[in-house]
Amino acid sequence: MEHFEEYKKQNEPEKLEKAENWGIAIGLQQVDGLTPSKYLIEVAKDNIEGKISIDEANVDCLLY
Repeated sequence: MEHFEEYKKQNEPEKLEKAENWGIAIGLQQVDGLTPSKYLIEVAKDNIEGKISIDEANVDCLLY
């Protein structure tokens, strides 16, 4: 979850949960030797911060 360490320091459980979920998803990709793009990290941060929903994040990633 190295991309989302800033959210661990905040006292906002919803953001922490989303950051952990994104961290797990990215970690699973890294196990397969894949590296997340900068775009994916930005989409994930937008979702964590509540700027976009998880459904919007999914669409953004699929269209990328």
